[in-house]
Amino acid sequence: MARADATVEELVNMIERGRLRLPGMQRRYVWRSPRVRDLMDSLYRGYPSGAILLWETTEDVPLQEFAISQQANPYQTTQLLLDGQQRLTSLSAVIRGEPVMVRGRKRPIELLFNLEHPEKLAFVTEVNEEADVDEEGGEDDPDSADSSADELMQRFNKMAFVVATRKLEQLPHWVKVSDVFRSTSDREFLRKAGVTDLDDPRGEKYSQRLARLRDIRKYVYRMDVLESSMGYDEVTEIFVRVNSLGAKLRSSDLALAQITAKWRNSLAEFQAFQKACAAMGFDLDLGIHLKNLVAFATGQSRFQTVGNVDVATLQAAWKECRRGMEFALNFMRSNVGISSPALLSSPFILIAIASYGHRRDYTLSPEESAQLRYWTLVANAKGRFSRGSSETILDQDLGSIRQGGGVREMIDRVRLQFGRLDITAEELEGRNQRSALFKTMFLAFHAAGATDWRSNLRISLDHKGTQDRLQFHHIFPKAVLRAAGRSAREADDIANLSFISGKTNRQISDKAPAEYLVKYRAGAGAAGLEAQCIPTTDDLLHVDAYRRFLDERRQRIAARLNEFLGGQEAA
Repeated sequence: MARADATVEELVNMIERGRLRLPGMQRRYVWRSPRVRDLMDSLYRGYPSGAILLWETTEDVPLQEFAISQQANPYQTTQLLLDGQQRLTSLSAVIRGEPVMVRGRKRPIELLFNLEHPEKLAFVTEVNEEADVDEEGGEDDPDSADSSADELMQRFNKMAFVVATRKLEQLPHWVKVSDVFRSTSDREFLRKAGVTDLDDPRGEKYSQRLARLRDIRKYVYRMDVLESSMGYDEVTEIFVRVNSLGAKLRSSDLALAQITAKWRNSLAEFQAFQKACAAMGFDLDLGIHLKNLVAFATGQSRFQTVGNVDVATLQAAWKECRRGMEFALNFMRSNVGISSPALLSSPFILIAIASYGHRRDYTLSPEESAQLRYWTLVANAKGRFSRGSSETILDQDLGSIRQGGGVREMIDRVRLQFGRLDITAEELEGRNQRSALFKTMFLAFHAAGATDWRSNLRISLDHKGTQDRLQFHHIFPKAVLRAAGRSAREADDIANLSFISGKTNRQISDKAPAEYLVKYRAGAGAAGLEAQCIPTTDDLLHVDAYRRFLDERRQRIAARLNEFLGGQEAA
């Protein structure tokens, strides 16, 4: 294995000219803008950023497209990028100022640079070891929906890079990162910042920082280059080992590498079906489709076995599992009323339904369909696959289905796991927006006809635009509770959360409920609040009654959830 060095600029040019390509074993580009922001900040500060792994070959191997545009490869040999795709695609998009393809849509990566950033690092990155690399969400601040404008600005002003917003773009000391790379002159940036005099000390400081930003192009990556004599199968094994040892990829990514190595050009088939499911409203990670494939091919869900499955078995299972997934998605939409994976506590539920439909040859009686709907709702609400060893639990259900077990057996397994199937008020204590019950709470409120308190639009995940897009809202705002000495954990209690539009949320801002809820109650009527189980008596709307408010609302929410779930088991 040879070693070489290359600057960021050289690597970006290699991608643009088509010299550097992606092998079929690679996963798609998945990074969100905040990840790119953090990469830029690391390179700006000269922090280590890992190595790049390449394979130079003349072999005709399956390829896939980069998420950013490339020219045709004019070279006889191809250099394939085995490790570093997320970093180099991100850097190419920012430096070239071109959009990337993410989940079937082209979008730019728009970052802003703070000319007045503090010299020292003001924030420490919080590592969430349970977060998936494909995790949704692109806001700089997860609490931004409930934070005041002043709080957000104080946070942003301590950062060197942020994901662009229209408001920040207008401020004089914030400049677009891609514009800096496209320009060799500082004149426009200094003029925007109000530097018009050569004696202005800010001019030198800003110019030094802009030069330092452009110097990211000179950052040197070490490249490890595999020998051209190696074959595709051996390189795939190296790819799997490197990423297994480094814990850089999930098991689904490694399984994909093994599958595509033996089943050439299969990635295109997987991605085409993934796109078709996304058109149905279920934009699922490719790993879920691969796990469904493994379940149909082997009868269990663990990826460790995929290396021993022959191509013929994989191809037959792929045909069957596609039909199973189509049934599961249609059942979710038409029978359960769930039209988005955002409302699932785990997508593993879909795999169980797909396998059940397949086992029953997609012929269910009305009673069986009602029971399957009940199992889906209660498994989703209780978080059957989102705690403990989720694969072990899924394998239990798959094993029961494979042996001819019915929905009753699946329901009994949920009861055995949690002790009971109904929801108690005590079960809601300490839960927040990440809880499985939070998703079911939305479903129950939607079924009860809950609407936005201002526009009267029924709450929905499908609303578009900043005015009507749904947000969760703290009934007692964080600022109000913080001033009263309450902790952030208390503020995030599920019984303090409701669903309203972005505009309504911003209008409320940090007003106390005794002020704003009274207004909405008088204008739209108490029904709009009661649809979300919100107590409206004046004595519970003051901050000193917060605990009593939570207790009362938990009781109401539990009753609403059981009403939403109820009756299905006996059906």
